[in-house]
Amino acid sequence: MGYKGSEKRQHPRLGANFVISYRIKEVVNNYDLSQTKNVSQGGLLVTTNRKFDKGVFLAITIRFPFVPQRIEVTGQVVESKEVVRNLIYETRICFLDMDMKMFEELGEFVQKKLKRD
Repeated sequence: MGYKGSEKRQHPRLGANFVISYRIKEVVNNYDLSQTKNVSQGGLLVTTNRKFDKGVFLAITIRFPFVPQRIEVTGQVVESKEVVRNLIYETRICFLDMDMKMFEELGEFVQKKLKRD
């Protein structure tokens, strides 16, 4: 059974696998690769190989299927929890500075995909 409480999220989430690269904002040229588990207009959930403190800023590069170019956005860690001891973490990230046009296109993409499922 799914969660029956009230929905706290502002934007619906779509289970989707997009490849992203990310790094701590202040650390130049130290990117890691990952894949999203889900995405919404407001952020994404990714698996990472380390735990991040809440509030850490990440520079993220992501490629969505509905635009040809890579999107660069700043994200802030909302939560990072261990899934496999010392190996895999699920990290929730909210977008901070996404371009408004991209924000709207992402919302449309998520809505269309959710209607199909």
